[in-house]
Amino acid sequence: MNSQNQLTLNQFSNTQSFIALRKMAVEEAKNSGANLLIKYSFEETPFGKIIMASTVKGICHVAFSDNKSVGIENLTSRFPNAIYSEAKLHTHKQALICFDLNEGQNGIINLHISGTPFQFKVWEALLEIPMGHLSTYGAIAKQINKPKASRAVGTAIGKNPVAFLIPCHRVVQATGQIGGYMWGADRKYKIIAAEAAQIFGLEE
Repeated sequence: MNSQNQLTLNQFSNTQSFIALRKMAVEEAKNSGANLLIKYSFEETPFGKIIMASTVKGICHVAFSDNKSVGIENLTSRFPNAIYSEAKLHTHKQALICFDLNEGQNGIINLHISGTPFQFKVWEALLEIPMGHLSTYGAIAKQINKPKASRAVGTAIGKNPVAFLIPCHRVVQATGQIGGYMWGADRKYKIIAAEAAQIFGLEE
């Protein structure tokens, strides 16, 4: 299913999990999120602690964060006027399973996020990269028919609001270098190695 508002793709090739990418409507994101009720929780993953947040329509924020105060500050900076509360939801538990590469899962994980049309094109392209495989900034630019926009692609990847589920960690430099990652190059390498080990049986 591929439309302006939603794209459903198989991200986790060794499971039956699907990511549904849904764009926030203007009225939902206007006035710095004054129309949004956002619930968040802190969770443990094999790759570090995360803060995960969602609206009634889906996951809107995932970020690695070892410090709760910093995690909350970064979350609330996205939508300063939203109403926030801490709660462990079934939605969060379902999404959290995806971080365990040994687990299978059936169902759709809804993401409910805000971004520009260009950013959405880039994020949609990221969802097409299979687990255990990598792409480059230039390849993503060509994929979205903007072959000269490698730098802009990198910027859009850096704005990814949902760590891991939108797999920006699967994009590396054309030279093969790991490249930048908002949550640290070491963490990026660990995730890439774990996914490769899961799919191809390689040692991490």
